[in-house]
Amino acid sequence: MPLGPALRTAMKGGHCRKVDPISTAPQAARSGRDLTTGLIPTTMLMFALPTLASSVLQSLNGSINAIWVGRFLGEDALAATTNGNITMFMLVSFVFGFGMAATIMIGQAKGRREPMQVKRVAGTAMGVMIPIGFAIALTGWIFTPQILSLLGTPGNAADLAETYLRVIFVAMPATLTFTLLMMALRGTGDALTPMYFMGLSALLDVGLNPVLILGLGPAPELGIFGSALATVFANTVALIGLVASLYWRNSALALRGPELRFLRPDKAIVTAMVTKGLPMGLQMIVISTATIAMLGLINREGVATAAAFGATQQIWTYVQMPAMALGAAASAMVAQNIGADRWDRVSRITLWGLGFNILLTGTLVALVILFDRYALVLFLGADSEGLEIGRRIALIASWGYVFFGIAMVLFGTMRANGFVIGPLLVMVISMYPVRLGVAAGLRPWLGADALWWSFPIGMMATALMAGALYLHGGWRKSSALPPSEAQQRTPQTPDAGGTTPEGRDAAPATTWQDRPAE
Repeated sequence: MPLGPALRTAMKGGHCRKVDPISTAPQAARSGRDLTTGLIPTTMLMFALPTLASSVLQSLNGSINAIWVGRFLGEDALAATTNGNITMFMLVSFVFGFGMAATIMIGQAKGRREPMQVKRVAGTAMGVMIPIGFAIALTGWIFTPQILSLLGTPGNAADLAETYLRVIFVAMPATLTFTLLMMALRGTGDALTPMYFMGLSALLDVGLNPVLILGLGPAPELGIFGSALATVFANTVALIGLVASLYWRNSALALRGPELRFLRPDKAIVTAMVTKGLPMGLQMIVISTATIAMLGLINREGVATAAAFGATQQIWTYVQMPAMALGAAASAMVAQNIGADRWDRVSRITLWGLGFNILLTGTLVALVILFDRYALVLFLGADSEGLEIGRRIALIASWGYVFFGIAMVLFGTMRANGFVIGPLLVMVISMYPVRLGVAAGLRPWLGADALWWSFPIGMMATALMAGALYLHGGWRKSSALPPSEAQQRTPQTPDAGGTTPEGRDAAPATTWQDRPAE
C-alpha cells in the first residue's frame, strides 16, 4: 500500500521526522471517543446508550410504520411488509459482515493512534460497498416475484408485497451505505453521530408514511407504495446529511484531496474484509435464512398467524436492542484496547457487558410478558384474530432473548480480535439443527407451539456454545487483521539501545498473539 507523502519519510537517529498532520489533531469530532481509558462500566454505557438510542429510533420507525400499514391497509398489507422487511434484513446482513470487519480494523487503528489507516480502511469499505449496493438494487428489482415465491408469501398479500419490496430495493444503495458509515463511525468511538442521523431518518419516515399512504394534503394516495417510498426518501436524506456532517466536523472518516485515492479498494484490506467480514455477514445471513425458513412454516398457518408473528417481531426488536447495543459496544471497546495493547481490560469489558445485558434485557422481557396485550393491540387491533396468537407467541418465546444477549456480548468480544469462524459455526448449529429441528420435530406433538418454542431453545443453545468458545476457543490467538503501513515499515525487534533503527521506540516484544488466556 503506498504511503502518503506526509508519512513517507522519517529521520533516523531520533531527529525530527515528517508526520501525518491528522495524527496530531486532538478534536473529538475528528478522532472519535477513546475507549481505552476510564472506568469500563461508564465508558461502556456512554458508548452503548447512544447505540441503544439509535436502535430505539430505528425500531420505533418500523413499529409506527407497521401501525400505519396495519390500521390503514389491513392485515394483508401488514403480512406483505413483514415478508418484505425480512428480505431487507437479509440484504442488510450482507453489509453487516463487511461493516463489522471495517469497524474492527478502524477500532484497532484508532487504538494504535494511526489515523491514516482509519481513512484507508473507511475508503476501501466505501469503494467496495457502493457498487455492490447498486447491483443488489437492480438484481432485487428484477427477481422480486421469485424471492416472494421462495418465502411462500400468502396469496392475498403477494401483490402488495411485490410492490413494497421493489421500492425497498430502490433504497438499497442508500440504506447499505448509511449502515456502513454508521458502523465505521462507531469504530472510531463515535456513537452520537449515528444516533442523530438515525433520528432524522426515523422522523422523516414516520412523518411521511401516513401522508403518502392516505394522500394527505397535496400528496397523492399511494397506499403501500407510499410506505415504501417514504423509506427511500428518509434514508437518502439521512445519508446526505451524514456525509455532509463528516466533512463539516472534519471527521476521521472524511476523505479530502489525495485521500480520495483510498476509495480505490486496497487489496490487503479487501482481503481482510472478505476473510473476516464474510463469516460475520454469513452469521446474519444464517439468521435471516433460518427466519425465512421459519416464516415459510408460519405462513402455512394462515394470514392471521403471519400477521401475529409480524406484530410479535416488532415487539422483539425492542427486547433485543440492549443485546445488540452491548455487543457493538463490547466489540468497539475490545478492538481499540487490543490495538492499544490493553489486554488487561478485555475480560472486564466482557463481564460488564454480560451484566448489563442480563439487567436490561431481563427487564424488557418481564415488561413484554406483563403488557403483551397492550403492545400487540397497537399493531393488530383489539378485534384481530391474530391478537391471542401473538400473546401466545410472546409468552412462550420472549425469555430466550436473555440468552441471545449473552451470545451477542461474547461474540462481540471475540470478533474484535478477528475470530469469526467459531461464532459462524455456532449460529449454523443453533439456527438449523436446533431451531428448525425443534420446530419441525416437535410439531406433530405440540402443533404451532413447536414453532414458538424453537426460538428460546435455539437462543439458549447459542449462548451455551458461545460461552464454550469464549472460554476454550483460542480466540485470543486469532489471526491478525492486516497491519498498517507504519507497522510494515517499522522493525519489531529493538536494537541494543531499545529503539528501532529509525530511532523510534520499539514495539513491545510480547504481542497479543503471545498473551496467555485471561
